[in-house]
Amino acid sequence: MNLRNIAIIAHVDHGKTTLVDKILHATQVFRENQATGELIMDNNDLERERGITIFSKNAAVTYKDTKINVIDTPGHADFGGEVERVLKMADGVILLVDAFEGPMPQTRFVLQKALALGLKPIVVINKVDKPNCRPDEVHDAVFDLFFNLDATEEQLDFPTFYGSGKNGWFNDSLTPIDNINPLLDGILKYVPAPKVAEGPLQMQITSLDYSSFLGRIAVGKVGRGVIKEGQQIALMQADGVKKTRVKELYVFEGMGKKKVTEVQAGDLCAVVGIEDFNIGDTIADAENPEALPRISVDEPTMNMLFGINNSPFYGKDGKFVTSRHLRDRLEKETEKNLALRVEESEGGEAFLVYGRGILHLGVLIETMRREGYELTVGQPQVITKQIDGKKYEPFETLVVDVPEEFASKVIDLVTRRKGEMLVMETKGEMQHLEFEIPSRGLIGLRTQMLTATTGEAVMAHRFSDYQPWKGVIPGRNNGVLISKNQGRTTGYSIDKLQDRGTFFVDPGEEVYAGQVLAENIKPGDLVVNATEEKKLTNHRASGSDDATRIAPKTLMTLEECMEYIQQDECIEVTPNFIRMRKVVLDEIERNKIAKKMAAESV
Repeated sequence: MNLRNIAIIAHVDHGKTTLVDKILHATQVFRENQATGELIMDNNDLERERGITIFSKNAAVTYKDTKINVIDTPGHADFGGEVERVLKMADGVILLVDAFEGPMPQTRFVLQKALALGLKPIVVINKVDKPNCRPDEVHDAVFDLFFNLDATEEQLDFPTFYGSGKNGWFNDSLTPIDNINPLLDGILKYVPAPKVAEGPLQMQITSLDYSSFLGRIAVGKVGRGVIKEGQQIALMQADGVKKTRVKELYVFEGMGKKKVTEVQAGDLCAVVGIEDFNIGDTIADAENPEALPRISVDEPTMNMLFGINNSPFYGKDGKFVTSRHLRDRLEKETEKNLALRVEESEGGEAFLVYGRGILHLGVLIETMRREGYELTVGQPQVITKQIDGKKYEPFETLVVDVPEEFASKVIDLVTRRKGEMLVMETKGEMQHLEFEIPSRGLIGLRTQMLTATTGEAVMAHRFSDYQPWKGVIPGRNNGVLISKNQGRTTGYSIDKLQDRGTFFVDPGEEVYAGQVLAENIKPGDLVVNATEEKKLTNHRASGSDDATRIAPKTLMTLEECMEYIQQDECIEVTPNFIRMRKVVLDEIERNKIAKKMAAESV
């Protein structure tokens, strides 16, 4: 059977998963619960909510007697650790861009990797049914991007398809049709069949899967030879060669896997039964072992301290609350989440978790919360390096699209956080701004930017490199209101305190001493009593109904809380609640620590 291996790359929310879904539909790969109208590929609750592909997924379809292996790559730079590796399995890429937004930062990041690997690109301009779309301008912008990324003459001569994934059509012109067959024909025509070298078995492990029944599963593309079930193989690792045996073999079919006895060169497969393998290891012939060049995994740029929940509400909400539960869950996560690293603290009560960014770590915390874990997480910290005796920190390329009247506010916000503007250009009614900014400067920036631009700003960023330390970046300007005691908040108390700050709790909520209740309107923290009840009398006062005038609480997502907290604060995460609190709950202890730190800094 003929083979094609293609990866789909695009920026967040440009329609990648929908396109893969339409390919599966067009080739008669239907799911049982088709009537629900859910996307086949969107099989993760978090992905559905965020509109972001988090883990790369493999699917395979058959069209005109050709098997097409489709790889849906992650859509956010925080998960870029997966992108570079999975591209090694592809022979061509579909670059999907929005007909209004055009190429975005993640597009550039992944496309650069794809072009460097010599992959053949097909450009698909999606969402041409949207108002204000500009497919011709976007096509020119994509060509300029290819040129800037040093694409070869052959890569610059890319075929372009237009369409609407939502409406289920793609064509080689802007004329709507009722299917995506022109695109599928284009894949067969423009993407080359896998190059197969002569010689004994060679397969590089580029990704991994995990099953509670089978353990770790090695996934990759067979580059040379044939791999068979029960075959004796050599696992070529960084520190030596290990002899082992293939227990089971699977190829991808539809959204699942199919067990087979052998896999030919050029096809993608999953190998079961290999112990202690790492990404980049080569599965080679036992008699003539030859290793392929190793691939590196992106280094983490941020860390957070994960600890047990030690608040007064400990154990009320979750099933898994001990440090042993936490340790086991984090170790399990490192089995399949390769850009993640975990270090245990000296006492064994807390764990330093390293990740690629706030979203990467936020997805892990959110997943654990939904599984029934209780934990506290500290403020995200960037990972610095010492190079030639100097302190270096990670920098990111930040791209902001914003209406023209807010551009000056955005520039001001970013430059205050040590960002430098690289590009400023007009796109219709929007200003397109590009900055270089320390990763530290991004913590808390999204919330401030959305406030300053009345929610109109669209921002995206990707890691660029390590540069010399930029100095102190101002943090949150305002202090917080902290609960003085434990109990239920009352409308009477909150009403009296409303002019002091913006509340994160509603009347009637359980709170404890040391919990963050609201943002102070001034710098500095303030301890308040939000649980005081109104003394009842026989007289009806004119202000009895003040409680009805209380503003609703400000809802904060997990990522917003992670960006909001300061160094002396942390987040209590349970299955049903996300609460911000001080690390030290006792007010007297907090004051002692503050005095001690002030004395040391003199």
